[in-house]
Amino acid sequence: MVGTQELFSFKEAKEMPRTGERYVRKRPIEIGNDYEVNITETTPNRAGMARIKGFLVLIDNTKPRDHLKVMKTKTDCLSAEAEIIN
Repeated sequence: MVGTQELFSFKEAKEMPRTGERYVRKRPIEIGNDYEVNITETTPNRAGMARIKGFLVLIDNTKPRDHLKVMKTKTDCLSAEAEIIN
């Protein structure tokens, strides 16, 4: 394991489900669920970056070292967006 992301061998990658010509990676978080996260850094657009089970989550209007409860609102193949909930 490198960092928080898993690396797959060629054999494992061949056995993974496919959509078209791309491999599908199961997202470890679901839309609508609540999660507690720690903001580790920010993007140039000032969105806070956190990771849930190695999956990148972006949250607007945050700063590093914030500890927040968020709800996932949107996802794509590389990251997810979430909003702060009280």
